[in-house]
Amino acid sequence: MVRVSAQLLKEKVKGKEKLEALLELLEGSEEVQDYLELCNEMVVKRLFYNDHGPMHARIVAGAALEIFDVLRASGIKFSTVGLDGIRHEDAMAITMLGAYLHDIGNMVHRTMHHLTGVFIADRVLSEILPKVYGRGRIERRIRTEVLHCILSHDESVQSLTVEAGIVKVADGTDMSEGRARIPYRHGKSDIHALSALAISSVEIHRGDSRPLRIDVHIVNEAGVFQVEEVLGRKIATSGIEDLIAVRVHKAGQLFKEITDFRKR
Repeated sequence: MVRVSAQLLKEKVKGKEKLEALLELLEGSEEVQDYLELCNEMVVKRLFYNDHGPMHARIVAGAALEIFDVLRASGIKFSTVGLDGIRHEDAMAITMLGAYLHDIGNMVHRTMHHLTGVFIADRVLSEILPKVYGRGRIERRIRTEVLHCILSHDESVQSLTVEAGIVKVADGTDMSEGRARIPYRHGKSDIHALSALAISSVEIHRGDSRPLRIDVHIVNEAGVFQVEEVLGRKIATSGIEDLIAVRVHKAGQLFKEITDFRKR
């Protein structure tokens, strides 16, 4: 069992040379960090939405790598491995980069941010990737696959790779109370804010009946809305929905289990 948190990302990249180098480039880029901060200027301060800045980027990237490892341990084949010389660590790099940069389009506007994010991330990746992979076919392939992750993280777009599906699901796992505190303090008290405040923690497990199990711990029933309408809708178009079961727990007891996402 691994709890979704901001600390998870550094743990997951430790000892993986390419991932460590890429994360260092992302974290050390003044441009990338400014863009992520500007996402929160637009989304949190102007729209009073949940956090979509640097902390969200780190949490989602760490969760994505954990999901990647759980699925790999279950023997799941990844869509990009074997293409143009891509290996498992490169597929992990695609997943991490897609997860870290998925929301960067919010710096422009929340509307169509999955589209604007592709254009912004393409320029960022054009600078970062050659420092680790050089220039050539594999670098272009990785950039293309990362951009697919970013475009398809929106629940309205079908993910076409396992890696993109992981990014989308990982995005949905960052839904615990911390994301809602800022908009709630600014007076936002709609169902999205209240349901996020009702979630105490999210955990990623290797599953029993299905390879991946996501456990969501709630303090009251309002949290079910967040699970079904945010996480559930993302899982439904992830392309890996048949690999996932979600369990909702209240007061230490199983409250609800969800395995059918496509009807939502």
